[in-house]
Amino acid sequence: MNFKNTFFLLALVVLASACGGGSSSKETVNTQPLKAAPQSSPDSLYAFVEKQVAFGPRVPSTDAHTQAADWFVSKFESYGANVMVQEFEDNVYDGTKVNLKNVIASFYPEKKKRILLAAHWDTRPFADKDSKNKEALIDGANDGGSGVAVLLEIARVLSTNNAPNVGVDIILFDGEDWGEHQDMGQVDLPAGKDSWWCLGSQYWSKNKHKAGYTAYYGILLDMVGASDATFYYDDASKQYANRVLTKVWDTAHRLGYQGYFIKSSAGSVIDDHVFVNKNAKIPMIDILDYRPDTFFGDYHHTQADNMDVISKETLKAVTQVVLTTLYNE
Repeated sequence: MNFKNTFFLLALVVLASACGGGSSSKETVNTQPLKAAPQSSPDSLYAFVEKQVAFGPRVPSTDAHTQAADWFVSKFESYGANVMVQEFEDNVYDGTKVNLKNVIASFYPEKKKRILLAAHWDTRPFADKDSKNKEALIDGANDGGSGVAVLLEIARVLSTNNAPNVGVDIILFDGEDWGEHQDMGQVDLPAGKDSWWCLGSQYWSKNKHKAGYTAYYGILLDMVGASDATFYYDDASKQYANRVLTKVWDTAHRLGYQGYFIKSSAGSVIDDHVFVNKNAKIPMIDILDYRPDTFFGDYHHTQADNMDVISKETLKAVTQVVLTTLYNE
């Protein structure tokens, strides 16, 4: 996750979006009974995080990065998805050229109404918030690994249960977390680049994997596995896709997960959903761990972002909220 150290200082260019999820100043409570969704497995979710960490830090242009990408493709294919890898080359803020891969898995391609689910899968190439070694590589168990684990588990659940009424597309965005080092100022951007962060979503949103692709709405998952996680509204989600935001948070509360999903605003943030909203014109919200006292937790962008952070209960809660949202379309 990016720009978290300057969370309240970011400004967003806000554009209203149509396509079923645009903003609305009124929140209505749905009193219709929720359709039950298939159950996810906490053990499976935890194992998916653990497997990613076992590859090592998934920094672009490394062996661990390549191995993880290959494994994602094989897992999605084993669950019956149509899978493609969108490969591209980009430069990070210091001029380093990296090879990046967006992994895209589609379920039920025959269904016209589609929901887009996404997370980033790369890890930060340095622990720039670490008190001991700011250049160390990090496991990225939560920041990267947890969101991917939820999407892999959703793919597994879809493969063994009746289909929802919508098609589901999953994108694992690459290159999200290689923005400027915290100890330096912002680096000037070249023409055509909106941020040094979120490279995968910037690329995909301008070069969709399928001509004319769109989705009814999208849900982004970022840092969704910590034991004391809290998910607040962010300004981009509210402005671009408020109806989706309300629907998902209401679903969470009706499932009894109000301790995680807080109906209060945290402020503005740049994350992959901003570029999906702005460039791809798909209303997408962000389920993002935010702490009012420490912003994103003491582990964030440090070597402490390891398996000790991960909670099966949190992973389960987020997965059930997303699954229930899908099965109530």
